[in-house]
Amino acid sequence: MSFHLPPPATVFDEMIDAEDDSSASNSEGDEDQTWDDWVSDSNAQQETKSLFDEKLFPSVERALAYDKDTHKFSLDDVCKAFSFDFHTRVRLINYIRKNKSAPSEVLGLQGTEPWLSSDEYLVPVLENDPLIQSNSGDWSDSDEGAENDMDPTHQIKALEKKLALARQSLSDYRALVAEKLNITKQVENLGNSSKDPVTPGPLRDDDTHYFESYGANDIHAVMIQDKVRTSTYANFILTNPTLFRNAVVLDVGCGTGILSLFAARAGARRVIAVDASDIAEKAEKIVKANGFEDVITVVRGKIETITLPEDIDKVDIIISEWMGYALLYESMLDSVLHARDRFLKPGGIMAPSQCKMVLGLCDATEIHKDRIGFWEDIYGFDLSTMAHGLYNESIVDVVGPETFLSKPFVVKDLLLGDITSKELDFSTSFTLVSTAQRRTKINALVLYFDTFFTAHGGPVYPGTEVNLVKDGEPVLAELWPVGGKSALQRRQSVGREKEKVTSFSTGPLSAPTHWKQTIFMLREPILVSEGSHVVGTFMCKKSPTNSRELDVEIHYSVKLDEESAPSETIVQLYSVR
Repeated sequence: MSFHLPPPATVFDEMIDAEDDSSASNSEGDEDQTWDDWVSDSNAQQETKSLFDEKLFPSVERALAYDKDTHKFSLDDVCKAFSFDFHTRVRLINYIRKNKSAPSEVLGLQGTEPWLSSDEYLVPVLENDPLIQSNSGDWSDSDEGAENDMDPTHQIKALEKKLALARQSLSDYRALVAEKLNITKQVENLGNSSKDPVTPGPLRDDDTHYFESYGANDIHAVMIQDKVRTSTYANFILTNPTLFRNAVVLDVGCGTGILSLFAARAGARRVIAVDASDIAEKAEKIVKANGFEDVITVVRGKIETITLPEDIDKVDIIISEWMGYALLYESMLDSVLHARDRFLKPGGIMAPSQCKMVLGLCDATEIHKDRIGFWEDIYGFDLSTMAHGLYNESIVDVVGPETFLSKPFVVKDLLLGDITSKELDFSTSFTLVSTAQRRTKINALVLYFDTFFTAHGGPVYPGTEVNLVKDGEPVLAELWPVGGKSALQRRQSVGREKEKVTSFSTGPLSAPTHWKQTIFMLREPILVSEGSHVVGTFMCKKSPTNSRELDVEIHYSVKLDEESAPSETIVQLYSVR
């Protein structure tokens, strides 16, 4: 699955679609939005109010300079110091204006204040506030230092990319504010009984469709039939009886209850199985049909709002299969972390305990042919326009092991016992070293994840290799008790470096799973040979339009070897939905 946040029609769009056509910036589609127009707009004088007093200035620059000289507060410096994105910068501006904050108060920011994530401060205090509309130093400003080293043509390209990203951020913000203001108006109308009743439109709800989709049989059949997934959970639970015996277990997003059944079979004293979808009703019947109703209690509801049975205060273990495409799609991990903070005992175990997001180079020639290239000749007609938007969306598909042409690079290591929801929006520098044995065209970057289970709940020992399952390899043989015998028990190894670790991979080198891989097609394919370096930055955050979807931004350049200078940096934005 993938999501789509198309950038506005700018010179940048025409340039990246032209594939090295240097005349693209003069195309007919640029008449409405030219480079000169942008320069003119950026130099426009907009009356701007100081953040801390009533003084007005003829431009944003003058207002910011006044605040820096008089109040010793630099908005740009603070935003850069904390790596605030566009929306967090907006919240900071509106918080200062709404609360009439003193400079000393704002200078004491820690960057973790709850209001920095509150939608309350996305609604502008001043209408058409120029500070909000000005260049915010958002993600794509990371290339600013390199612009001085470019020739004028490359400087223009880089600035046009930044312009497109800034306009998109502002467009997204305006849409979000309009939505917030509309919701506020609807609530006021509902509470005003003296006026004619108003029928409100549907409020945005990122959860309703999500939970409804998990009420159907098909999706659970796909997950349970994923032998890599299901057998790995079974392996961990059933081969660690000392961990599960007499334990109280919480199963977050239990679905059919299969993980709860494993836990009960492994000797758990109590299992609380929680799900907010209609599948919870079937799970309850499944539990009863298997004779575990005295052990497993099914609770229907969101983990954020449910309460545990009266005789249960905290749990020993939390099990959950929360992973989505690109690992974080669906944002179910936020709910699991909420459950951890509410219900897990100190020293309790998270299963899985660790996940790693891995990036690599991919020769996705077949994917390109199937998804993009075939539009170029349809019964003798060129329909390639249909493919332009596909570069803005990730592709969820399976690529073969022979297409994976670099050493894997971990862009995010999630320790489930410690990580916070705020850390799930992240930016990571990467270096991908090509393993291609001959000069090869790279059409895509591929993202997958590796998942680890440890009996102690901590991180795996450095250098631990993930278990790779080959196609056709039996993965269930040791797990199932025969004739009423207990599940296989294994002797624990001595020493962290020899500890027993259960794991699986969703990467191209392992048997395919229902998660497949997430593929980011490159508008401009790159040529690499053995030892070539692709260096850049991988950025991921929740989509502002749907919290269960992801926005990904990738910056990359190519170095023929470790010593050579990098090529021009390319920036691409993707949706995962």
